[in-house]
Amino acid sequence: MSAAFGFRLLASDGRARRGEVVTPRGVVRTPAFMPVGTGGTVKALYMDQVRGTGADIILGNTYHLMLRPGAERVARLGGLHAFANWPHPILTDSGGFQVMSLAQLRKIDESGVTFRSHIDGTVHALTPERAVEIQGLLGSDIQMQLDECLRLPAPQAEQRRAMELSLRWAERCKTAFGVQPGRALFGIVQGGEDAALREASARALAALDLKGYAVGGLAVGEPQAVMLAMLDVVCPALPHDKPRYLMGVGTPDDIVKAVGRGIDMFDCVMPTRAGRHGLAYTRRGKVNLKNARHADDPRPLDEESACPAARDYSRAYLHHLVRSGEALGAMLLSWNNVAYYQALMQDLRAAIEAGRYAARAEAIAEGWRRGDLPAL
Repeated sequence: MSAAFGFRLLASDGRARRGEVVTPRGVVRTPAFMPVGTGGTVKALYMDQVRGTGADIILGNTYHLMLRPGAERVARLGGLHAFANWPHPILTDSGGFQVMSLAQLRKIDESGVTFRSHIDGTVHALTPERAVEIQGLLGSDIQMQLDECLRLPAPQAEQRRAMELSLRWAERCKTAFGVQPGRALFGIVQGGEDAALREASARALAALDLKGYAVGGLAVGEPQAVMLAMLDVVCPALPHDKPRYLMGVGTPDDIVKAVGRGIDMFDCVMPTRAGRHGLAYTRRGKVNLKNARHADDPRPLDEESACPAARDYSRAYLHHLVRSGEALGAMLLSWNNVAYYQALMQDLRAAIEAGRYAARAEAIAEGWRRGDLPAL
């Protein structure tokens, strides 16, 4: 296995790309979906289950891990790979989004952000340099710059201010990161819903010659049409030979449409969060196992799935687990959902290789439109 970090483009179909992110801990096949392991765990799943679904890489969260159990402690225990028993690639985000959405009494200025922990109210400072230091202590393979992520809609002047601040922070992160063989620092495109700001951000980050680029601030409540319009502007402005990561996205439909616009990597809490709330993702669309229509249904969620959770347990049983509040219900449905997302990514990779992406995307969408099996 190569000791260097790299990206190779293997095929394209229109703007959709099939590639590989190469790290010393393994190859990430793209388009890729990264299950979210917020605090060192993909919720309700064992790591070998996550790997068994086809995941090449998981995401860890700087904000959560710095608060508990602490980055220095993780480093003493051998780094996040050993700590979580995941010897494969890990991407860590910078914590900027969580500071925006979870932290109390946050204050942002040129130096960084100061905030109170949502866990115990203790005060913490997160600067670009500290964000890189924490991710280095965790030992992740792909690290993200610290950025300011605004909730949309926001005034245009605020979108510009946050974008320009994020660019200055990207430069500081690059300096702090230095040279780390086998690891990569990604920049984050910001600019809200303003196309000119997004393009300016993308071009300025590209000039920094980072190993990869993310698009942030597009999973914060804006309509899908806004997200797609921003991708139409950003992707052509990013280097063709570097991976592109759309942060925090999203639904299967979001992913299919974003891959068609040139995105290579995704992450989202949606599969596991939905599983914990009784919702299953399938090739026939979403299935709510809380509904009484499933109480006497002996059929599985999907008889053709390779995942045992979808194939080997009846809807009646899954309904019972969910309605009873049994932990196994959350475990099985989270397993099903992560497996569905990974199967979708494999489907998209194969379609790009075959030069049939548009047709396959439409066939997938038609399966969702047809909907679930009729009730017995």
